[in-house]
Amino acid sequence: MTSKQLLGPRLPAYQSGCVTGIIPAILGPSGTKEIPSWMPSCVQGARQVVLLVIDGLGWHQLQKNIVHCPTISSMQGSSITTIAPTTTVSALTSITTGLAPAEHGLVGYRIDMGGRVMQMLKWGDDKGDLRNMYPPDLIQPCPPFMGTSVPVLSKAELEGSAFTEAHLRGVRPKGWRAASSIAVEIGQLLRSGEKFIYAYYDGVDKIAHERGFGAFYEAELRSADALVSNIRDVLVSGSVLLVTADHGQVMVGTNTLPPNADVLAMTAYQSGEGRFRWLHARKGTEVELLARAQQHHGDSAWVVSKDQVIDEQWLGPRLGAATRKRLGDVALVPREPISFDDPADSGPYLLQCRHGALTDDELDVPLLAVTGN
Repeated sequence: MTSKQLLGPRLPAYQSGCVTGIIPAILGPSGTKEIPSWMPSCVQGARQVVLLVIDGLGWHQLQKNIVHCPTISSMQGSSITTIAPTTTVSALTSITTGLAPAEHGLVGYRIDMGGRVMQMLKWGDDKGDLRNMYPPDLIQPCPPFMGTSVPVLSKAELEGSAFTEAHLRGVRPKGWRAASSIAVEIGQLLRSGEKFIYAYYDGVDKIAHERGFGAFYEAELRSADALVSNIRDVLVSGSVLLVTADHGQVMVGTNTLPPNADVLAMTAYQSGEGRFRWLHARKGTEVELLARAQQHHGDSAWVVSKDQVIDEQWLGPRLGAATRKRLGDVALVPREPISFDDPADSGPYLLQCRHGALTDDELDVPLLAVTGN
């Protein structure tokens, strides 16, 4: 085993500064009267809080592009970590429930539901929708927002989806069809006295996936910054805007490769995604599959067993029996800018930027705040 294989990844800071702590810090029994040290200090004592999640806005990408984000970069705060895997399904659920993936059970983009791998954003597979077979409130039973019904601003077309039901059930949806409506709606909600508002914007993630870093990404960052500026302008006295993200991004481009043929020969099927790929071993080959995967991919990825992931709490503490069954036998988690291909995991175009692994670029996200006048 090489020195690279022996050096494990940096793990999410579940017990300190992590996205799992945001909602408990705001909606917990003490409210904003007592906030953790990793929370921007201006949140202390806020009477109204707006939480904006900008999908895909990693801390390190933000630092490299501050010229395009004057409003965001002027806000108070720093970075915290997201969860593992660093992917939207798992992270958004962790943000809304305040729980790690080990606890809420949505442990990846594509999850093994018992020999049938379900794509969680679509809540289905190549044979169609699986909502009736796998009800969202049973697959993810933990209530969001500590059981309170809060206004949620997200794309109108996402309302009623199974994933929305899984991580946002019981909320009061305020669907938007144009991003320009977000600040207007937030302003109205604040003036009506709402104590907490949750908003979600996905433009940065979409552009990074389709276009990668460059001119299109920079243009989208400027749009996201303008959105934050518009929300800041509608804040009222005693209110605060918090901005965070679910994960960062890594530029992969065409560096997508299948697992080695020797590895695939012992793999029955795969789940997860390109940068947190679970291999499900053919019966009786678990030990050898791990050894072969480490031999062929250990120089570019962390290659670990399911037991190591659980023992080291990569997905957080308190992993239940049902969640354990959703994991594969061996995880391929790239440390290099590559992605592991699975023919069953495809989309309409080649993804330029990806996420899911545990590099700093994917793991670190902003937690920034600004107050109303």
